Amino acid sequence: MMYTYKEVLRNPHPTESRQRLSIRTMWVSQVRLAVDAYLVCLHHALTTEKEEVMGLLVGEFSEGREVVCDIHSAVTLRRSDKRKDRVEISPEMLIEAQQRAEQMSASSGKELHIVGWYHSHPHITVWPSDIDLQTQAGYQQMDSHFIGLIFSVYNEDKKTKIGNHQVTCFQASNQSPEGEPPQYVRLPVPIEILSTPILASNNQQALDNLCSTLHEEQSEFLQLSRQQAGEDPVTHLHNIAVMVQSVCRLSSLVLGPLVSRVEEQLSHVLTTTKYLKQEEEHLKELSSENNVALPVL
Repeated sequence: MMYTYKEVLRNPHPTESRQRLSIRTMWVSQVRLAVDAYLVCLHHALTTEKEEVMGLLVGEFSEGREVVCDIHSAVTLRRSDKRKDRVEISPEMLIEAQQRAEQMSASSGKELHIVGWYHSHPHITVWPSDIDLQTQAGYQQMDSHFIGLIFSVYNEDKKTKIGNHQVTCFQASNQSPEGEPPQYVRLPVPIEILSTPILASNNQQALDNLCSTLHEEQSEFLQLSRQQAGEDPVTHLHNIAVMVQSVCRLSSLVLGPLVSRVEEQLSHVLTTTKYLKQEEEHLKELSSENNVALPVL
């Protein structure tokens, strides 16, 4: 069962009826995601097709008749557990993310804070699982406006065999009567991806740090495997080889698009420089024809 924002507002369920007066301030009616923050999330999601990844979203809420969430930046986090169907983040990582949000707020002059989380669904549907809904509900107990994004990646159209990815935004709503165990359903939140003139420094830094974050993850799991394997040198060498192979693959995935981005920026700078030089020569010709002295800079 799926519910929209307006359907929850008029839902006759007794549990929801008790909350009708405050529900307009609980649910987020729209999310506006900056395109560079979207690219950070998607880039992070594409780094692995075997496990889920997770990060946090930094932005602000504007409240009026409806609550709108503007997401400006994404914070990639190091995972404490790697599984195919779920992902966990340590409390230390959450504290670090909050500190980053405070730094972004201080540098931008805006009241920014953590407004949501994102995670990936490699090779599966974009819809949240029961575990996702429980996790989302837990976040909403701390902040009723908290939102979640899911990036479904490494899927392909069955007819065309063309790869595609999807993103959805949601909150969780408890539809159980009072006194019964909670039964959470997905509350879809409309999402709009907004273009930005430049790549924000916070998102550029997130992309730059992604490779080191993934390397730290691999190092931690290598250390854990060494503790579990004991002193067997062959097993340890095998694990090191697997780590090196994984790091090389991740480096290619992460650095390749970044290099392409730098090359595009360089091409733009060179094209702009060439155009400005042509304009300079044209202005010099005009000034010479009209006997106008150009100022010396």
